[in-house]
Amino acid sequence: MSAPEPPAQWHRILTLLADISLFIGVRPVWTQAAGHRLVVAAAVSLCYVSILVCGVLALVVRRARSLARIDLVVLVTAVLLTLSAWSVFHNGGDEAVLTTQAAKELVAGHPIYGQPWPWLFHSGGVALTPTVTGGYDYTYGYPPLETLLTAPLLWIGHGGAPATAVATGALIAGAVLMWRLLPTQWRSAATIACLGLGLLPTYGRQGYPAVLAMALLVPVVVRWPRIGRGGRLGRAGIAQAACLGAACAAQQLPWFLTPFLLAGIYAVRRGELGARQAALVLLRILGVALTVWLLINTYFIVQEPGTWIAGIALPLTQGAVVHGQGLVDISLYFTNGSDRLDWYSHASMLLAAGLLAVFVLFVRRLGPAATVLPWCAFYLATRSQDGYYLMMTPLWLAAAVTTPLSEFRDAWQPRPRALSGPNRRRARIAAAVLLLTPALASAAVAATGAPPMSMKLAGVRRAAPTVVTRLTVQVTNSSGSALSPHYMLTTGQGMSRFWSQVGGPTTLPAHSTERVELQPAGGKFVLPHKTVRIRVRAFTASPQTLSSSDVRLQPAG
Repeated sequence: MSAPEPPAQWHRILTLLADISLFIGVRPVWTQAAGHRLVVAAAVSLCYVSILVCGVLALVVRRARSLARIDLVVLVTAVLLTLSAWSVFHNGGDEAVLTTQAAKELVAGHPIYGQPWPWLFHSGGVALTPTVTGGYDYTYGYPPLETLLTAPLLWIGHGGAPATAVATGALIAGAVLMWRLLPTQWRSAATIACLGLGLLPTYGRQGYPAVLAMALLVPVVVRWPRIGRGGRLGRAGIAQAACLGAACAAQQLPWFLTPFLLAGIYAVRRGELGARQAALVLLRILGVALTVWLLINTYFIVQEPGTWIAGIALPLTQGAVVHGQGLVDISLYFTNGSDRLDWYSHASMLLAAGLLAVFVLFVRRLGPAATVLPWCAFYLATRSQDGYYLMMTPLWLAAAVTTPLSEFRDAWQPRPRALSGPNRRRARIAAAVLLLTPALASAAVAATGAPPMSMKLAGVRRAAPTVVTRLTVQVTNSSGSALSPHYMLTTGQGMSRFWSQVGGPTTLPAHSTERVELQPAGGKFVLPHKTVRIRVRAFTASPQTLSSSDVRLQPAG
């Protein structure tokens, strides 16, 4: 009788890494629960036991089947920890409270798009989204699927708890599904990517609709080049197309991934079946996805068509102030601003189009990167937050494991005569560079822009030595056009609330210097430590510009 097959050493290590990843972020959950939720604290303590035991067993079991069972125990432990964390921290952020309020309005028969709900942001911990017009966006700006799923759960609790329950439940479902769809030895990677490291569960507890979209995309990207193989979708292909349509009805990020997936599927099918059959397969996929998307949106299309289309396009049109970890930081932190902020948006869209064109031209090489390439464009956007990429990283992993380069060996690639000559390698490199140059040029235009205004502190009014109630600022508009700025003070990364202008002109003529008087939001501004950098920032909407100047504000005396 032959000896049982031993596990591969890399499989042991992967299981151990998944086990270790569960430690991250657990202590705050236990600390919070130990005081008043003893059942949750006990569950977390049992999870600690499970993590320790699984760590030992992952290194000593002799059979591959036994290690696969340990992978399952690690997954169950991760699910229990995720639920425990949600039970303690479930109020959510701005996305959660907006989604929950939209669900309440939906149940009451009221419109959900284009309706400002400023009272939702009065409580602490709910972030505001400032806009370049000097105000804040208080409206719901996502496709409606998460709202529809939240409506039956309004009984769960106050705040954003119903929406966080939907997002966290979707994350768990996506993790379990991904674990099931991946090859046995790779399943612990799904636990790490979805539930480990303390990353995505945090976004789930914030109620991000993108988490729901990511979970719906998991079955889409697993072995995605095989969709429509042989010219037939089959039940699996129909389900994948339906999930793609549902994901696009959950959040806007899948809109950027969809063209890459469709282009890749067409290229693979055309290499297998020819142009006509590949086009028919693509049309079937689009038909199923669009049907599902329309079914989810039908009620809102009929009830509020104008506000619905404006609402789901809101992240692209709201004019939120610059923020994120991308190239825009040059203008935000490393220089004093730019009078060409709009060019960051142009650069982002041009890069998305350029990457798609390069992907089509070189799909045999770039095919496995289809789930990663779309997010590169966000690095150049005015809102380049790392969450845009982070929340989609499980898709990177699912595609990497199930979509090897060999799947694209026979994929169709357009080959114009200029790219097929004797110097084709150089020509193809030149073509890729040429397709990406407009985006890089636009980014350079934005980053090298000069701030149109400069600010100088002219007076301070205080309620106490460290409490400022008014600032008088001398503003110089050095540009050739009149500007209507809106002001705020920042003391670190990110944006604060706008200060009210209570004196001086609201519009500055070209090449002029004026004094304006500003009052802090809430009536007072407490000075930070003397080593903290304080900057006055001035935003304008048309054209979209940013001007920043350092000011020295010290305690009186």
